[in-house]
Amino acid sequence: MSWLQRLRIDTFLLVLMLVVLVASIFPCEGIWKTFFGHLTTAAIALLFFMHGAKLSRQAIIAGMGHWKLHLLVFLSTFALFPLLGLTMNLLVPSVMTPTVYLGFLYLCALPATVQSAIAFTSAAGGNVAAAICSASASSILGVFLSPLLVGALMHTQGGETDVLHAIGAIILQLMVPFIVGHLARPLIGKWVERHRKLINITDRSSILLVVYTAFSAAVAEGIWHTIDGWSLLTILVMSLVLLAVVLVVNTYVARGLGFNTADEITIVFCGSKKSLASGIPMANVLFPVAAVGAMVLPLMIFHQVQLMVCAVLAQRYARKIAKEQAVAAVVK
Repeated sequence: MSWLQRLRIDTFLLVLMLVVLVASIFPCEGIWKTFFGHLTTAAIALLFFMHGAKLSRQAIIAGMGHWKLHLLVFLSTFALFPLLGLTMNLLVPSVMTPTVYLGFLYLCALPATVQSAIAFTSAAGGNVAAAICSASASSILGVFLSPLLVGALMHTQGGETDVLHAIGAIILQLMVPFIVGHLARPLIGKWVERHRKLINITDRSSILLVVYTAFSAAVAEGIWHTIDGWSLLTILVMSLVLLAVVLVVNTYVARGLGFNTADEITIVFCGSKKSLASGIPMANVLFPVAAVGAMVLPLMIFHQVQLMVCAVLAQRYARKIAKEQAVAAVVK
C-alpha cells in the first residue's frame, strides 16, 4: 500500500491540482484558447455520452421500488445542501469572501456523484441496488434541477442567471449526448463493459481538460488575487463542516425513520456526495469561462474531503454489518 493510499488521498486530485498549477504558469492564450475551448466542448459531450452508455436500465429498475429511501436522498441532495449553503451567508465577509461563498452555493446545488456513492455503499455493506438507482437518478435530475437551484440561489445574492438559457444549453451539451449514449447501449454496451478502464481515463481526461481551460481563463482574470491562502484554508474547513453536518443529519434521520443499517448506509453515502464529474462540465456551461475556476474550487476540495471521510466511514459501517451478521447467525 502506497503512502497516498494510507493517507486516503485521491491521486486524481493531485493530478487535478497539478493541472491548476500548469494553467497558472502556462495558461492557454490566443489561438490556443479557441482550440481548447472547442476541444473542451467535444470532450464534455463525449463524457456524458459515455455516462449514458454505462447506465444499466436493469440496475435502475431493481432499485426503483424503495421510494422512501430515494426521497430522503433527493431531499438531502437538493434541499438540505442548498439550505446549508444559504446559511453560509452569515460568514460573509467576516470568514469567507463573496467569491468563495458563491462557489459553495454552486457546490450545494449539484447532484450526487454516481461512482463513489455506489462504491462506498458496496464497501460498507449497504443496499447497492438502491444506491445505483438513487445516484443515477440524482445525476439525471441534476441536469434540470441544478440550473434551477443555481438560478434561485444566485438570485438571492443579487446575481443574474438566465435559467432558461442555462437549462437549454445543458440539455443540448449534456443531456442530448447522455440520452444518445444510453440509447446506443444495446449496440456498444458490451464494449463499454469490457473497456471500463479506458472509459474512466476518458472521463478523467475530459475533467482535466475543462479544469485547464477554465483556470487558464481565470488566471487571465486574476483569480489568485481574489483566492489567497486564507480562502483556501476557509474552503477546506467549511468543506469538513458542511460534510459533517450532512452526514450527521442523514444518519439520525435514517435511524429515526426506522431504516435498517443497509438502507442507512445508502442514505448516508448517496445523500452526502457532490459530483465533480457533473459539476465541472456544468459550470463550464452555466458560467462565463473566466468565472469557472473560482466557482469549482470549493467543489474540487470538497470532493477530496468527501472521499477521505467516507472511506473511513465505510470501514466502520462494514465492521458494524459484520457484527450484525455474526449475531444473526448465532441467533439462528
